[in-house]
Amino acid sequence: MDQPGFLKRITNKQADWVSKYRLYNLTRQVTNNAKPDPKNPTVAFFVASTRITGISLNAAFTYLTASGLQVSGIPVVYFACQAGMSRCVMGTNKQDLSQPPPCQACISQSRRLFAHAPTIDFTFQEDRSLEKKLNELTISELSQFSYPAPPEMGISGDVPLGTLVLPSVRWITRLHNLPESSETRFLFREYIQSAWRVAKEFSRFLDQIDPQVLVVFNGVLFPEGTARWIAKQRGLRVITHEVAFRPFSAFFTDQQATAYPLDIPDDYQLTEQENLDLDTYLEQRFQGNFTMAGIQFWPEMRQMDQSFLEKASQFEHIVPVFTNVIFDTSQIHANLVFSTMFEWLDLILEVVKNHPETLFVIRAHPDELRKGKQSQESVPMWVAQNGIDQLENVIFVAPDEFFSSYDLIQRSNLILVYNSSIGLEAAILGKIVICGGKSRYTEYDTVFFPNSAADYQRLVEDYLNGKKEILAPDQHRENARRFMYFQIFKASIPFDDFLENHTQPGYVRLKRTSWWQLKQENSPTMKTIVQGILQEKPFLMGGKHTNG
Repeated sequence: MDQPGFLKRITNKQADWVSKYRLYNLTRQVTNNAKPDPKNPTVAFFVASTRITGISLNAAFTYLTASGLQVSGIPVVYFACQAGMSRCVMGTNKQDLSQPPPCQACISQSRRLFAHAPTIDFTFQEDRSLEKKLNELTISELSQFSYPAPPEMGISGDVPLGTLVLPSVRWITRLHNLPESSETRFLFREYIQSAWRVAKEFSRFLDQIDPQVLVVFNGVLFPEGTARWIAKQRGLRVITHEVAFRPFSAFFTDQQATAYPLDIPDDYQLTEQENLDLDTYLEQRFQGNFTMAGIQFWPEMRQMDQSFLEKASQFEHIVPVFTNVIFDTSQIHANLVFSTMFEWLDLILEVVKNHPETLFVIRAHPDELRKGKQSQESVPMWVAQNGIDQLENVIFVAPDEFFSSYDLIQRSNLILVYNSSIGLEAAILGKIVICGGKSRYTEYDTVFFPNSAADYQRLVEDYLNGKKEILAPDQHRENARRFMYFQIFKASIPFDDFLENHTQPGYVRLKRTSWWQLKQENSPTMKTIVQGILQEKPFLMGGKHTNG
């Protein structure tokens, strides 16, 4: 029986207080028991884009990783923002871009999270000469803007501030194609000023601390992206992390975490038990029973109704088209063959018009309408602008329709995706998958990924015209299974021993944890992370049951 609303609020508030006490208590234990060995390399952490007040998944990963390093005798130092940016990603009000960020609340949370390790703060100071250069620039010019690095920064040449900031502007505005508006230009200029401040202050931090390793969230959003760029220019090893594909799990890499690169041995084959574990996982996923970053995308999963089946029976083929979210940070890796997902969709529209005998089901990504993250440049808009829903051979499935994509795939043979993870699942189901965008799985021979728009269209047309038999190679299915197992059970590092759900999606609470649980000899998770950071071992777990 559900609790009344006021009781839920009381219960949630009590749980928040318990979590805050656990954070305080664990921080105190780590501080008292950490014995940094100066012979060990110093590890620097910089986190500015994961939280304001609560503990997000990525903020928790940083806190626990730093704590685990400390109790293993590794010196840890934080580089922390103390109102150090005029505008930051997490503190930007999407409804009022001119509103300053809530710095005091963020600083208070930082003090709670970073209390267990030495911290060097930085504050904001505007660069007037930079301001003059930015004032008259267009969005296009701001996107390509670079600024000379002074000698004290320790690097040569220009800092590509526009390139570093662009993904954050797109992420905040929920757009790819940015409007030439005063509001967007203002945000761009403020982000560039803030990135420049991060670059200068982080360079001073590196001179002062001389760490051997830097750990940052994501590495794409501009505060961490700028720090990563500076560190790489100076020859420093940089590790990025992102939310992974199991609940409460993280992905760590020496490369770009948003690309999810995996180093799968050529001779790696799944054991009988690993195949069973993967099948169990897939069975749940095909029912919509999964979360990503604490978000449940499918509160229900509706099968295809009779009206759909009757319409589909009038066509020779059913071809699902799976889109993605245009502003997502993964798109910086995806746009190789096509400049944007919508350029790919424009080509798909040509194919649709050429093949009235084929039913195309265009499926918009559910994340386009996620609360607080609604896309301002969406597939429904593209559909309306092009009159797609008026075509007889098209069914459009909106982001908020809980329509079973897996049921659709089972009734199809050719699957068209941009860079969505469902392409990998379709390959596992033995379907022909043609990707328009580079995905984390396209380089592992799991799908077809043509190297030009012309080749993409030619391959789709050849299949639909029946000019030649196109079959899904057996290795696509096997490689897709290998990749997915590796991604889910080895590269997803579990933190579920330490974290539990919060009522607010994407946020977590700490479980009752003692400092000794964070020691690498007591935690396979911490052993993997510590050895990955210190010894450059792969950030891979042993398998499904590694953490008990």
